[in-house]
Amino acid sequence: SSNKYLQKSANGACNVAHKNIREQGRFLQDVFTTLVDLKWPHTLLIFTMSFLCSWLLFGMVWWLIAFAHGDLDHSTRLQRDPGEGTAGAPAGFVPCVTSIHSFTSAFLFSIEVQVTIGFGGRMVTEECPAAILVLIVQNIVGLVINAIMLGCIFMKTSQAHRRAETLIFSKHAVIALREGKLCFMLRVGDLRKSMIISATIRMQVVKKTASLEGEVVPLNQIDIQMENPVGGNSIFLVSPLIIYHVIDKNSPLYDISPVNLHHHEDLEIIVILEGVVETTGITTQARTSYLADEILWGQRFVPIVAEEDGQYSVDYSKFGNTVKVPTPSCTARQLEEDRSIMDTMPLSPKGTIKKRSVRLKPKFTISDEPS
Repeated sequence: SSNKYLQKSANGACNVAHKNIREQGRFLQDVFTTLVDLKWPHTLLIFTMSFLCSWLLFGMVWWLIAFAHGDLDHSTRLQRDPGEGTAGAPAGFVPCVTSIHSFTSAFLFSIEVQVTIGFGGRMVTEECPAAILVLIVQNIVGLVINAIMLGCIFMKTSQAHRRAETLIFSKHAVIALREGKLCFMLRVGDLRKSMIISATIRMQVVKKTASLEGEVVPLNQIDIQMENPVGGNSIFLVSPLIIYHVIDKNSPLYDISPVNLHHHEDLEIIVILEGVVETTGITTQARTSYLADEILWGQRFVPIVAEEDGQYSVDYSKFGNTVKVPTPSCTARQLEEDRSIMDTMPLSPKGTIKKRSVRLKPKFTISDEPS
């Protein structure tokens, strides 16, 4: 949907375009982050051009040194008269760099210096202090370019949002009764066996609002209180969890009913999951959002965790499946003010949990792909 603040994608990309940024120089003040944020074709192009330009620049410097010292003239004379002198020059003449005859050979020597490849044909002599200085400078510049570019490649291949690809959310959210109160619920899961450490989850409502003074806020962000089976915002994502928000008087969903739910075209609920990747120690974030037409009233998620042969099995093929349940067709405000509505609801009795004499050590298996 084009009116979504977050696009429905794996990483929850923001559907916001930044235009008319006049201070473009601010991006150059943080070159490393700018390079990491570039797309792969642009990064590889800059990676290649940085090395080619440095090789060409220092190749020109080596050619100028050889030209100023007269190495090119003596090399030309040697090519015309190979019997004159030894080691590529007339008797008594020592070049700054041996075996440099043209810009091509100077360019090859520049590559050999910067990537520390020596073929034995060209080398710096002690004749020219300037050549020794250029050798030191090119080695330092080459190390800096290697550090920056390889660092960018490493950061791009290990970006935190790659881990978020295996953090999944249910396609739809639901609103149903839980403990006698209307609740907004969604399901979140992790496909990998490696854990997300210190995982936290929070929700926001983004909608267009207007103040008493007539100021229109097109994307007003409102935090909503969230509950989960563990308590607070921290979650232990060893298996898929149903995260829910109790719709009370402090909730922006307090006056929403199934009749007017789909009339809130500007309503969007954003869910943000954050945590530290266990294997790399990098903080990652996964995001998704739900529009009004992606919220199902009077349904709840089907169970997907079952005991099989002394272990817990998670069936991800039913991850987003829901089932209809008796739910009042009124707002949370009306339900709170008139509890007699509950008396007319054909609620099913609460289930009971049987105690087992043998304590099972939980172990999770994954079957099928998420839907």
